[in-house]
Amino acid sequence: MSIARALLLRASKSAFLNHQATHRAFVKRATKRFMPGEAPEDALDAGLKLAAEGRGTVFTKLGENLTSLADAEAVRDHYLWFFDQVAARRVPGHVSVKPTQLGLDLSESACLAHCETLAQKAEATGTYFFIDMEDSSYVDRTLALYRGLRAKHEKVGICLQAYLRRTPADLEALLPIGPAIRLVKGAYAEPAAIAFPAKADTDRAFYELSVRMLEGAAQGKCLPVFGTHDVPLLRRLVDKARALGVNDGAYEIHMLYGIRENDQKALRAEGRTVRTLISYGTSWFPWYMRRLAERPANVWFVMKSMVG
Repeated sequence: MSIARALLLRASKSAFLNHQATHRAFVKRATKRFMPGEAPEDALDAGLKLAAEGRGTVFTKLGENLTSLADAEAVRDHYLWFFDQVAARRVPGHVSVKPTQLGLDLSESACLAHCETLAQKAEATGTYFFIDMEDSSYVDRTLALYRGLRAKHEKVGICLQAYLRRTPADLEALLPIGPAIRLVKGAYAEPAAIAFPAKADTDRAFYELSVRMLEGAAQGKCLPVFGTHDVPLLRRLVDKARALGVNDGAYEIHMLYGIRENDQKALRAEGRTVRTLISYGTSWFPWYMRRLAERPANVWFVMKSMVG
């Protein structure tokens, strides 16, 4: 792991830096690179603009590791309201939620109940409910949550991380239940015994896992979602999908709001299904640092945004 990436990931866990950043207007300006605003209405408005360009959206309210079940219930209620807003505005948007936002640290049964409520709401409003993946200590519990939901609901998805050494086995175990899987490279600080420290190894794992997902899609057993900004890698996967006979609508490409905008538009113009991940909320600092850690070169852009 590079020094810059390690420092950014360490910063993401700093309560002091979190407080300083979220109370400084000039720092908030820099977040415009990755999110249209803190309010849910900001996210919905941005989703409508993307819809006019033919792009879908994945919405997520930032925040994790809540410390009370009452807070988890409030998050559940927020998303119930948000699903209604997506339907009322006719935004082609999915919702993705971190399990610790719904109380996974406090009560697995309560978290499952909240996920069940949101999965039912997603079905009622004609959209998808995705469970996001957090650091490696949550993988088993998150997979158990997903299995419980998938047994009852079709439009539920899960996120897997290519840099974890265990992910090929996790993928194989999920394929028999017909999953929707958003594959990402991974953005948490993990020891080398658990995750690949070298970018080249993660890139190779991402491609191999993606091909396996496409093979599942060719058999009607998987909805692959490729969550990456690595355009050359995406081009290889588009070619592989074509070779396997997987139609454009049978897989999706997800990228972050404000990143690779021209590439997102180009991929959509070519017929790909593209969704843009839009985050909102006041708890953006840890997430923001992890996004910078994925590509430390973005720090220069942030510095210019702060003073420009």
